[in-house]
Amino acid sequence: MFMINVLADAAPALDKGIAIGGAAIGMGLVVMGCGRGIGQIGGQACEAIARQPESSGRIGTNMIIAAALVEGVSFTAVIFSFVLVLLKF
Repeated sequence: MFMINVLADAAPALDKGIAIGGAAIGMGLVVMGCGRGIGQIGGQACEAIARQPESSGRIGTNMIIAAALVEGVSFTAVIFSFVLVLLKF
């Protein structure tokens, strides 16, 4: 019970740190997910080009478009986490 009381007393001071820590963890997860997604897109595109070299132009174009969409979603998530931290405090 003592630890809960100490944390309850320190909650207003810890609130900002916890919010910033949560945003940092969220941004890290977003970056890792984006890297994994773009890596998978690139790997699948390389496999597809190896199977059908004659359609490498279309595959490459589609790969760039898909990677840009993934990057846009991750950028939006990072911006939202920054905005949430700034609006919180």
